Parts: sequence; structure tokens; C-alpha cells
Amino acid sequence: MIKDGVSMRAEALAKEKSSLTDERAGLLFGLLGVCSFSLTLPSTKMVIDVLSPISVGLGRALVAALLAALVLMIKRVPFPSWQQCKQLLLVSAGVVIGFPLFSSLAMAQVPATHGAIVVALLPLATAGAAAFFSGERPSRKYWLSSSVACLTILGYAFSAGLGSLHWADLALLCAVLSAAVGYAIGGELSRTMGGWQVISWSLVFAFPFLVVPIAGPLLAELKQGTWSTWLGFGYVSVISQFLAFFAWYHGLAIGGVAKVGQIQYLQPFLSILAAWILLSESITIGAIVAAIIVVLAVAKGRSATVRVAKS
Repeated sequence: MIKDGVSMRAEALAKEKSSLTDERAGLLFGLLGVCSFSLTLPSTKMVIDVLSPISVGLGRALVAALLAALVLMIKRVPFPSWQQCKQLLLVSAGVVIGFPLFSSLAMAQVPATHGAIVVALLPLATAGAAAFFSGERPSRKYWLSSSVACLTILGYAFSAGLGSLHWADLALLCAVLSAAVGYAIGGELSRTMGGWQVISWSLVFAFPFLVVPIAGPLLAELKQGTWSTWLGFGYVSVISQFLAFFAWYHGLAIGGVAKVGQIQYLQPFLSILAAWILLSESITIGAIVAAIIVVLAVAKGRSATVRVAKS
């Protein structure tokens, strides 16, 4: 009996240690994904004067889909099940079509800095979507730290004069909701399929609906582009729309959608920094102070429990 008790305790400690390791790895992969996503809005802004918002938003999926199809063929990945296909279609609608299209429409009207602030609502939206689709139930401590981070970002937005509403803000909110659904479902699906398969199949499923209406105009507009246009479009196509999701979905799968999703609170400030470097948009002391508060809130939220409701 004593040996059985010791054995059970050792097993519990090993399981707890494994869980902590998975969480840390999930946060690390999530951070890598967020750093990659942080250049999305500034890169989109770089090309929006040459390429139309529709060409930027949906054209990048065409390039990424070709890469995804190539990877799937080389790896000889079997076709997903019917249940997986239904989930993949929702992921595709959210992160392949919804977020890129709505965010590109917004970038034609507002600065990348403005867009980054509104997109700061994404972590809370992702946690809500995870509760609805994945059954994750964050604790009060999680919601408290998330609220502090969110309010800090919104407070910075208003103090910096970014609080005036534009119709583009509606497009950004639609982008946030689209991405939140795609992140929650994709993160859950990645536990069984792997993150790289989730984004690859999502891109492949969208390709037939985009190639005919988008390919012609996109090629015509790219011919008029400069090296910066090609660089910006190449980034959002290869990194933002494809490779970044490898790390992001893997992090969500092993660390939990809600908890790893908190890392996104750092994205607005990384995007603001990128906009300053690439687009010469302003950066202030207020942004730095707000970023420090957000980092502390996210660090506090790391220790919050997130339970998964039993199905």
C-alpha cells in the first residue's frame, strides 16, 4: 500500500512536470508566432498603395496555398476526415479569408499603428472563442490579468489620440472575430493533426474559390510594384499566412488556446515598433510604459489555471 501511494505520487509529480514543460514550450512557440504576426499590418501597409486591399488580403492566400499543397504532397499526408474537413473550413474562413481581407481593407484607410491597437482585442476574443468551441474555462485570475492588459492597451489608444472611430474599425473588429474563431478551432484541431497540417489544409481548401477571381488582377498589379511591394507581399504570403501558423498552432495545441493566446497582448507593441522602423510612424513614451504594464499582466496571467470542460 505504501509503495502504491509513493508510486501514485511520483506519477502525479511527473505528470505535473510534463504539464509545466508543455505550457512553457507552448508559450515559446506562441511568442514566435506572435513575433511573426506582428509584421503583418506594417507589411500590408507597405503594399496597399500599389496592390488593392482585395489583392493583398486574398492574393497572399494563393501563394501560401501553393506552398501548402507542395508540403502536403511531399509529406504524403492523407486527406482529412469529414469531421476534420468541417472544422478546417471554419479555420479557412477565419484566418485564410476573414482576417486577411478585413485587415487589408482597414489598412487602406488607417495607419498600421491604429490597426495594431484595435487588433489588441484579439486575445480576449480568442479566449471567448476557446470557451465556446474548445471547452476551455479560464479562471478569474486569467480574466483579471487579461482585462488589465486589454484596458491598458485601450487606454493608451485613447491617450494617443487613436480613439476616434472610423468605418475601418468595423473591418478591424470583423478581422478580430474571424481570427479568434480560426485560432480557437485551429488550436484545438492541432492537437490531433499538427499545426502545420491545419494551416496547410485550410489554405488548400480556400484555393479553388480564390484562384479565378484573384490571380489575374494580382499578377497585373504586382507587375507595377517596386522591390518594397514584392518584399511586403512576400512576407504576408510566406510568413504571415503560412510559416507563422506552424509555430502558433503548435503553441496553442500544447499550451492551451486561452493561456498561449495571452501572448497576443504583446503584438500591438511589436507592430507599433515595426511600423516605426518600416513606415516611420511615431512611437511614444506612453507606448513603452503601456507595453511594460502589459508584459507584467501577461506574466501574472501565466500562473492562472485554465480548465477544460468535459465533453
